[in-house]
Amino acid sequence: MAVAIAAHRGLDVHVVHDERAAAFTALGLGSVAPGVPALLLCTSGTAAVNFHPAVVEASLSAIPMIVLTADRPEEMRGVGAPQTIDQLNLFGGAVAWFHDAGVPDAATSHEWRTLARAVVAHARDAPVHINLAFREPLLGEVGELPPDGGDRDGSFDAGGDVRSAPQPSALDVDVDVDVQRGLIMAGGRSGLEPGQIEALVDHTRWPLLADPLSGARRLDGAITMGDSILRHEGFAAAHAPEVVLRIGRPPASRVVSEWLVRSRCRIVQVGGPGVIDPERLVVARATPEQVLAAEFTRSRSTPWAARWRRAEQLAVDAVETVFAAQEQLTEPLVARIVAEEINGGDLVVASSMPIRDLEWFGGSHAQAFANRGANGIDGTISTALGRALCGLGVTVLLGDLAFLHDASAMIALADRQVRLRIVVIDNNGGGIFSFLPQASALDPERFEQLFGTPHGSDLAAVARAHRLEVHTASTQPELRRILRDTDPTSMAPTESAVSVIVIATDRAANVEHHRLLNDVVLAALDDRPS
Repeated sequence: MAVAIAAHRGLDVHVVHDERAAAFTALGLGSVAPGVPALLLCTSGTAAVNFHPAVVEASLSAIPMIVLTADRPEEMRGVGAPQTIDQLNLFGGAVAWFHDAGVPDAATSHEWRTLARAVVAHARDAPVHINLAFREPLLGEVGELPPDGGDRDGSFDAGGDVRSAPQPSALDVDVDVDVQRGLIMAGGRSGLEPGQIEALVDHTRWPLLADPLSGARRLDGAITMGDSILRHEGFAAAHAPEVVLRIGRPPASRVVSEWLVRSRCRIVQVGGPGVIDPERLVVARATPEQVLAAEFTRSRSTPWAARWRRAEQLAVDAVETVFAAQEQLTEPLVARIVAEEINGGDLVVASSMPIRDLEWFGGSHAQAFANRGANGIDGTISTALGRALCGLGVTVLLGDLAFLHDASAMIALADRQVRLRIVVIDNNGGGIFSFLPQASALDPERFEQLFGTPHGSDLAAVARAHRLEVHTASTQPELRRILRDTDPTSMAPTESAVSVIVIATDRAANVEHHRLLNDVVLAALDDRPS
């Protein structure tokens, strides 16, 4: 199968040494062009098991992927043959379709095109798994494809279940009657373009809370600092919405999600991969067309949207004053600088603290892609590599543990024809846990052992071991200069360059930096006219 794929002139082949990294690279490739899956191929045995995290992420984020796993023939299964495990339905419900194709036989070659059409059809917005058994000899000559039988409807009776996404319900909730306090929340993987989101805002005249994955932060009047604003108890209580149109996935902010629960609002889910209802508040799913067709009663007595915009401006001004005075880099400041210096390029951001810092403090410039289906830190560099292999100039922002977890993605990275820049924040451990109750409830030594998990690795040396260009930065001017010098968008698509920027921070100080930023926002909102 590998030889046949490599011989096909219509396919680009990328060899990735680690199967887990390969799967996330395929996910990155599939995330760029809607409906165009990457083929992901491995040998039999535990190699296929390493695909599972990326398959799960693709499933939850509606990203196309075709997983091809080689397998032993039926007579070699269950008898202790080497490199043989049970690969039937290996990925369970994470794939939209599974088919065990059996050993290829000329007598059934007339079915191959029909099977292939079915695979592609089912993989347009989800991963599918095709298990391919081979008998020895395990090397053949690439021959002509079988003739086209003309069955073009893509149907194929494989005896497997095809997972279907929930269909939008009729917009029968009473959202078009006397809604004085409505809100639009825009997140990632919604399938909506910024222009469609803008049309919803114009139609409802409701405030728009946009996270970095929505692509809508640059829309006029977008609220980017919802997390900080809603920490103000007075503002949060006085601005509880009646109805929320939630586009795509929820934000990373726990403050926002808890505020929605307290408000007991009705949520209408617009677009987005699968069912998204962690707060159990969704009363209907709707298409953008259904929402645009609804007649919304707009408030005539209170400046609802204007008050949100005023709070946003006060919060932005307060935070920018702090950032302007900081020369030494902090983690929120790094996220802000990267967002500002991205220069129209592609940004991939890791889960845990980097996505939160970008969401909370990245400002209107923050537009990014992230693996937020399962919210794991694994495969972040590989995902960025997949997007870079599509010809994009990519910057990836991640923490030290995510960097080390995906270090195998750097194997042979220096030789790839990609424009990729890796910005890694090194606080020697799991920074997000310093914000949780464990940090104060546990003995410091036990906290470090189980939650801080310091690694002690020299990240710059790891990158240099893979022959990558390495920079370090500790001040705001240094980081801005390095980002401009290594800008992937300044190079032609045919050029190739991979660089790593390492920024050392302190976990305890990071908690204080976040507290300072939130405190200045709270003070600014306290001083606002009532």
